[in-house]
Amino acid sequence: MTARFALLSTSDKTGLADFGKALVDAGYTLLSTGGTAKVLTEAGLPVTKVSAHTGAPEIFNGRVKTLHPRIHGGILGDRDVHAAEAEINDIEWIDVVAVNLYPFEKTIEGGATLADAVENIDIGGPTMVRASAKNHKYVTIVTDPSDYGRVAEAIAGGGTDHALRTELAVKAFRHTARYDAVISDWLARNAELPPLFEEGSAGLKKVQDLRYGENPHQTAAFYADPDPRGRSLARAVQHQGKELSFNNLADLDGALRAVFEYTEPACAIIKHMNPAGMATATELPVAFERALAGDPVSAYGGIVVFNRPVDPATVRAIKTSKTFFEVLAAPGFDEISLERLSTRQNLRVLELPGDWLDSVPPGMDARRVQGGWLLQDWDVNCDYEWNVATERQPTEDEARALKFAWHACRAVKSNAIVLARSLEDGCRLNGVGAGQMSRVDSVHLAIRKATMEVAGSVLASDAFFPFADGIKAAIDAGVTAVIQPGGSIRDDEVVAAANEAGIAMVLTGHRHFRH
Repeated sequence: MTARFALLSTSDKTGLADFGKALVDAGYTLLSTGGTAKVLTEAGLPVTKVSAHTGAPEIFNGRVKTLHPRIHGGILGDRDVHAAEAEINDIEWIDVVAVNLYPFEKTIEGGATLADAVENIDIGGPTMVRASAKNHKYVTIVTDPSDYGRVAEAIAGGGTDHALRTELAVKAFRHTARYDAVISDWLARNAELPPLFEEGSAGLKKVQDLRYGENPHQTAAFYADPDPRGRSLARAVQHQGKELSFNNLADLDGALRAVFEYTEPACAIIKHMNPAGMATATELPVAFERALAGDPVSAYGGIVVFNRPVDPATVRAIKTSKTFFEVLAAPGFDEISLERLSTRQNLRVLELPGDWLDSVPPGMDARRVQGGWLLQDWDVNCDYEWNVATERQPTEDEARALKFAWHACRAVKSNAIVLARSLEDGCRLNGVGAGQMSRVDSVHLAIRKATMEVAGSVLASDAFFPFADGIKAAIDAGVTAVIQPGGSIRDDEVVAAANEAGIAMVLTGHRHFRH
């Protein structure tokens, strides 16, 4: 068994001919299949087809071609233990395997039928990859064309060492793990099965390294879900500005969750995951000016997002404000707007896909904890029953402001309290109490942060009032209507306080904590 064999079967043909030549020059006999064999032959390299090596034809339209003992025995055999058995069964060792898999992910991009998707589920490829990675004591497995050069160099220098083979084996197992995760995720969605099972993997793909994590001493990177559809930040296109940081993306996500709750033109300005300002209007520049007025001091260095394409009038409003923003994002920019924004070189400008407003986030909402993950459904359903618990009904203006405030408070860290005002053609935030340990403290903070008169404002709370003290503080400040989930054992006391003051109170029956 002095012959040296290398098996090449790739979907991505990048660098294939050069790698094949390096193997031939090093004395290897090339085994290959289908399109890979064609590319190698056209490059003038001698190739033995797998079917000739195994003595078995490719069958079932290519579904079975490498699943044969002469292939997998040649890969998996322990050279120190199975040599005699290999000789009896006429099996030659295969010491180099270069495989990358059927392009399932590319097939499902933009939609695919079940039949097309199924035909692009690779079976023989992952089997060879896993077999080679398992036997990396002897076998060099290459799944990434970017590794061809260093593998070829090592082979020319006498062979790959154990450290390199181990590194490539780890990469190979990760490659097949993600491949299976992408397939299982797509099949579950196609069959409308729930995405959360007792076992599974995320199938994440690294999109980019980030400047740093939450703090400069922490390294960080952005990984994308396997499903390229829906509200995925991986689909955003950055037009200008420095590289994004961990905090930029986290704040951007919070801002987009907030602003796309509204079907009317809206603007949100986020700082440290909480809204500094948010507003709606018939015109986007007006929505921006109102959002900025919500807390112009906190807005400095924040993230500004819109749920409509940005036009030159909106750019003019942003520049006129003379406020520094880290990131600007919207579902579209015209050429004039991009040109005018280019003068702000430190502003990162991100363009979202145009279908963002009509999409939903893919997969599950997840959070890393020490030793595991917490997964949950996305909090995207804000429909609720309008249950007026007080003697007084909300006025038309109050009802509009209450609906706006209810959407807004879901974007605020718990305990969340927001004040809002109804304006002629929209609404705006008028004070935010975020992240306090006591709900009454959140009420006092929202009142203190108000930039318009509190009297005449409405209030939204993301969870029930455990005592009447928070409602009484709001009443004393001039709040005229409240929206909250209800469900406290002291709901009667809270409603009684509202009735005594003559304000309106709506109970939704749905809590919206955001931790």
